Amino acid sequence: MARAATTSDAFNAVAEPRRRQILTYLAQRERPVGDIVAALSLDQPSVSKHLGVLRSVGLVRVRCDGRHRYYSTNAEAIRPLHEWTGTFERLWSNQLTRVKERAEESFKSSQTKSPHPIPKEES
Repeated sequence: MARAATTSDAFNAVAEPRRRQILTYLAQRERPVGDIVAALSLDQPSVSKHLGVLRSVGLVRVRCDGRHRYYSTNAEAIRPLHEWTGTFERLWSNQLTRVKERAEESFKSSQTKSPHPIPKEES
């Protein structure tokens, strides 16, 4: 099955790691291209191309001030990504809880079997 174009939706756009880096960097505040280039050690044409893709799917906004362009994230457009990943966050949270419970059970079990139990710290 052919892959959809990166400009078709937000999910395809953020499949590229550098675009995710740019979005993360812009999440802090609005920035000009030069700041993005310097902070992420990417070349300017590459950053401009990635910003173009992110703009085309609505994940970033641009504000012009004279000859300067300032980019920022569009929180509303990012919401579907956040909601979708939230599903997996809950799954991981449940998994981590189970891992923690198993580790605690294993630790308690090893303490009762150990010939030299670890002394409790005094308060």
